[in-house]
Amino acid sequence: MRFIKMKMLWSKLNLRKHSEDTMPEVKSIFREVLPKQGQLSMEDVPTMVLCKPKLLPLKSVTLEKLEKMQMEAQEAVKMQDLAMKESAKPLQ
Repeated sequence: MRFIKMKMLWSKLNLRKHSEDTMPEVKSIFREVLPKQGQLSMEDVPTMVLCKPKLLPLKSVTLEKLEKMQMEAQEAVKMQDLAMKESAKPLQ
């Protein structure tokens, strides 16, 4: 008797587990209707929308700063060279 009860409980557990794993088939209340005459319409299909192009600078801000620093350094070297040449002239 005890064995039969255990077997029945085990079979119920297996049925529950099996029913949880698979989704039950649900019949729809609505049925599909296609018109026999007239115009059949479709929904709009989303399309890509192109944005306005963004203009990028030819030179980055960092590159412009580096070029400015380099030009200032070159001017400083030129000024030092001129000062050295002027100070060297009176000695001759």
